[in-house]
Amino acid sequence: MKGIVEERAVELGEYIIENRTTVRAAAKKFGISKSTVHKDVAQRLKSIDPQLYRKVKVVLEYNKAQRHIRGGIATRLKYKKAACPQSQGRA
Repeated sequence: MKGIVEERAVELGEYIIENRTTVRAAAKKFGISKSTVHKDVAQRLKSIDPQLYRKVKVVLEYNKAQRHIRGGIATRLKYKKAACPQSQGRA
């Protein structure tokens, strides 16, 4: 069982680096929870492959720095979509 978890952590790390993806996207791709992905790449990977861990950490830190921007864009689009049907009905 232990080998499977370690392999998964390495696979997740490589996937995140290759695709510069978020924890959420990696979780969806592998069909596991976000907390499992985060634990695998933030804790387990550190002891399994420190060099890969450092590369993954760079991507995760970038995603964390961009999080507020992505959230703002999503909110703007949400309200823009909600406003469109109302304004069309008034015309």
